[in-house]
Amino acid sequence: MAVFSKDLGIDLGTVFTRIADSTQVLLQEPTIVAIEVDEQKMVAVGQEARDMVGRVPDSIEVARPLRNGVIADYEITETLLSYLLQRVSGSLRVFRPRVMISVPYGVTSVERRAVYEAVMEAGSREASLIQQSLAAALGIDLPIGSPSGNMVICLGGGCTEASVMAMYGIVSADTLRKGGLDLDDSIVSYVRRKYGVIIGQATAEQLKVKIGAAVPQDTENSMEVQGQDQVTGLPRPVTLTTGEIVEALQEPLKDITETCRRVLEKTPPELVADIIDRGVALCGGGALLRGIDKLLTKSLGIPAYLVDNPMTCVVEGSIRGLGMMNILRRNLPQV
Repeated sequence: MAVFSKDLGIDLGTVFTRIADSTQVLLQEPTIVAIEVDEQKMVAVGQEARDMVGRVPDSIEVARPLRNGVIADYEITETLLSYLLQRVSGSLRVFRPRVMISVPYGVTSVERRAVYEAVMEAGSREASLIQQSLAAALGIDLPIGSPSGNMVICLGGGCTEASVMAMYGIVSADTLRKGGLDLDDSIVSYVRRKYGVIIGQATAEQLKVKIGAAVPQDTENSMEVQGQDQVTGLPRPVTLTTGEIVEALQEPLKDITETCRRVLEKTPPELVADIIDRGVALCGGGALLRGIDKLLTKSLGIPAYLVDNPMTCVVEGSIRGLGMMNILRRNLPQV
């Protein structure tokens, strides 16, 4: 039946899961599942489940099966992958795909094994793992096959990965198990601390996307959101400005910049010279935060730039990597 098989790249992210074949991105869904608690039955997946966050009775649990880039709930992850693979491949009994799936750099052997087994149990014929930043570099089309340095920073929802690559391998890298969700949490904490108002994570994300920034902006925007008064429990509106969101995000952004600096400090000087010439590529949802390129440029002393396909470069690189197995095999994570 292998003749009917197709090759797929999978970006299994904490916030979004994306699947691509060699021609296009086939699917992009939030990595969220809604489950009927008593029967342990899946009632919604992806965007449908995301719309239920904070709006369901106790009988339904809305869960993120991944935390900080790694599997936190194996069974839910397997069910989710099986459902998504079936959507893009049809019957998995007939069309069992060969897949390459991305994992953060530095995950433990147990965490790697969990991803491998989940994607195999979900209906794959064959599975390989690839480091997130290596996949991103392939998806961005960086010249990582040469003996010169290229640096990529993946600002994901659950983790941040910074890597320097050359000769199709990772020379120095580090993963911070913090990402976009932690930025949202910082906004929630800031609003509670400053105004005594409790807002949900979805509201915090809206603030971050619509008026948020990593550095002070020339134009100050504001946005009113509805929250719950910490004392009375009653609804209460609160208006926040760009400057306040910048202030709220300083602590997690400091952790991110320090992680990137550590990677550069571990990098051989010859490769650092190459990176100064080429700049640092930024990808992932966090790379869309206004001013994050300026913040990293200032912190690292090297120009940082947003790539053309920040959201899809990892999944596009994963499918590309599958066609380069002979070259990449020795540098890929082993299961």
